[in-house]
Amino acid sequence: MTATAREKIVIPVSGMTCAACQGRVQRTLSKLPGVEDASVNLMMGNATVAYDPATTDPDALVETIRSTGYGAELPVPNRTAFEEQAARDEATSAEFSDLRRKAIITGIIGAVAMVISMPAMVGMNHAASAWILLVLSLAVMSWAGRHFYVRAWSAFRHHAASMDTLVAVGTGAAFIYSVIATVAPGFFLRGGVQPDVYFEAVIIIIALILTGNAFEARAKRQTSTALRKLAQLQPKTARIARDAAEVDVPIEEVKAGDTVVVRPGERIPVDGEIVSGSSALDESMLTGESLPVKKTTGDRVIGGTINGTGAFRYRATTLGADSVLAQIVKVMRDAQGSRAPMQALADRVSAVFVPVVMSLAVTTFVGWFLIVHATGGIAGAASVRAFAAAVAVLIIACPCAMGLAVPTAVMVATGRGAELGVLIKGGEALQRAGDLDTVVLDKTGTITEGKPTVTDLVTAAGAAHSADDVLALVASVEGSSEHPLADAIVRHAKEKGVVVRPAAQFESLTGRGVTAVVDGRVVLVGNDRLMGEQHVDVAPLRADADRMSADAKTAMYVAVDGQLAGVLAVADPVRASSRDAIARLHAMGLHVVMLTGDNQRTADAIAKAAGVDHVVAGVLPEGKVAELRRLQGEGRVVAMVGDGINDGPALVAADVGIAIGTGTDVAVEAADIALMRGDLQGVAQAIQLSRRTMRTMKQNLFWAFVYNVIGIPIAAGVLYPAFGLLLSPVLASAAMAFSSVSVVSNSLRLRHVRIA
Repeated sequence: MTATAREKIVIPVSGMTCAACQGRVQRTLSKLPGVEDASVNLMMGNATVAYDPATTDPDALVETIRSTGYGAELPVPNRTAFEEQAARDEATSAEFSDLRRKAIITGIIGAVAMVISMPAMVGMNHAASAWILLVLSLAVMSWAGRHFYVRAWSAFRHHAASMDTLVAVGTGAAFIYSVIATVAPGFFLRGGVQPDVYFEAVIIIIALILTGNAFEARAKRQTSTALRKLAQLQPKTARIARDAAEVDVPIEEVKAGDTVVVRPGERIPVDGEIVSGSSALDESMLTGESLPVKKTTGDRVIGGTINGTGAFRYRATTLGADSVLAQIVKVMRDAQGSRAPMQALADRVSAVFVPVVMSLAVTTFVGWFLIVHATGGIAGAASVRAFAAAVAVLIIACPCAMGLAVPTAVMVATGRGAELGVLIKGGEALQRAGDLDTVVLDKTGTITEGKPTVTDLVTAAGAAHSADDVLALVASVEGSSEHPLADAIVRHAKEKGVVVRPAAQFESLTGRGVTAVVDGRVVLVGNDRLMGEQHVDVAPLRADADRMSADAKTAMYVAVDGQLAGVLAVADPVRASSRDAIARLHAMGLHVVMLTGDNQRTADAIAKAAGVDHVVAGVLPEGKVAELRRLQGEGRVVAMVGDGINDGPALVAADVGIAIGTGTDVAVEAADIALMRGDLQGVAQAIQLSRRTMRTMKQNLFWAFVYNVIGIPIAAGVLYPAFGLLLSPVLASAAMAFSSVSVVSNSLRLRHVRIA
């Protein structure tokens, strides 16, 4: 399948209740011809499928999901990320309300059933109370518990089993047993056993499972708190200046190019660029930066941020699905719907879990029956004891916890990361970041400010050009370049009043410099490698260039018509936060490397100021990739941090690519993690969050597995011979509900994790 042919679709899936459901849908989709990758998320209730449109189509994918017994619909076309989140919030709220109502009513009925199950307390005979309990339990099973039986039957029809199967078989067996005891009590009396009924147990089991599901649904909704807050940031209206008047219009009616008016304290409605006025904006929800950011004419503003005390007007630019906020929400939704590699362990277990539990329940029944017989018990007593133990095994087993262990942690962690200004693009990146032992940093715009300034200009002795002439020529050439150093030179020339002229035949020579023709003269601006290629002798100014480099300045030779004209120095200061951030990475046990295209002396000076362990200087983009490969060849797990277009290949080649959010869209797109502010502290925060999340995932999986390893044998009665302890089906159902809630609650602790 070619990369150009691949398409991706996210299909809503309904009816999944546990890891077994999730695994069955995923396995079925993965086997479909044309499907390259399928990821099904129990928490999000969706399937993300990468497929070849020449081989299959979305309709076939939907039908494939339905064939497994679950509901599926094509996604609503042209729905924005905000609308997707609103629809999901509405669905989860409705689910929680429905489960809570059923749990409360069923719990009340269960309490009444408990009283009725003791006939002496209510003044009725055993037969009358049994018939009343039969009616109550039948009503509860038909209403509150109906979905358990419908889903179990659907799974059975599709030759599968799930958590609903366990609940349906367990409560169904107890109900049928109790019906026989009520309708034909003589069958038990002939065996010497009282015709006891389990109707109240059936009702309470359903009530407890519904209660657990309600808490689980509520906790699931809490995992999306950060995403919901982001989606709610965009105002509903915007104030637009039209026809010499200001009018409030719905946000959907704002068009690119409209002039938006913002007053003090208001929230910015859409992305844009300030055309008049100034203020300070609170961007903390998007970037994690608590201090307001000053904005003036020409600066970019982001929809959803909050204006301070100033007032300004700006031109609307990116709107709707293309806005920064919408893109962040989309990336977060995609990340929360992705799978961490650790999920594969739970998937392998869940694939065989329910059939194994069913087998264990049958084995438990047979074992108890034979043991009671062997010890002189009568057939009726043996069957009752065996039946209770088998039902307890069915009820206590819970594949839900395994299905929730990893995705809940991913959802909460990505949400917490967004609050910190760290946008993690998926479960795989989140897990991989926790394994990092080496961090490779680009220099310009990453360790340094990325806003360099011209500090020195020395002309060659006897040159035909003055310092202003050289600056004018260099600025004219660099005016066609997008490099941060070029912008500094052009800005410096304008500040000095030097005329910048148009350049022709501009060419960027990666890792060496630039060349162009200005007023008929061929101008070269770059390093000694470029000058050597063009046979320009730089010896007269080498000492000046070396001095500049020793001071952590970037020296650029200038040649006009093949003759050395001067050397220019540009300094890009180290960010104030870089040294502290690198020290923090060291404290976390990470090896820090700096890559740069600068010469060795300049690179060494910057590295010393920042506290970097190792420097690789004079590297081209392909050299950065080669250095990453070398480190990976040593067995290191490497992160690449950068912000420029030339960092794109290295960001992809690294185990984890981390883009500084102030960088280009290309760098951010290529990265696994995007920092929404230009601060290396975010790198340490991302790695620390990943490590905490991995710890939580392992705790969740440990609890999910150990719970079943311990709970199922106890329910089967292994403690009975030594301690006389036998778990009732009611207690088993309470334990099952607790297991899922405990896993989700443990993940929710990540919402409040303190990361400096």
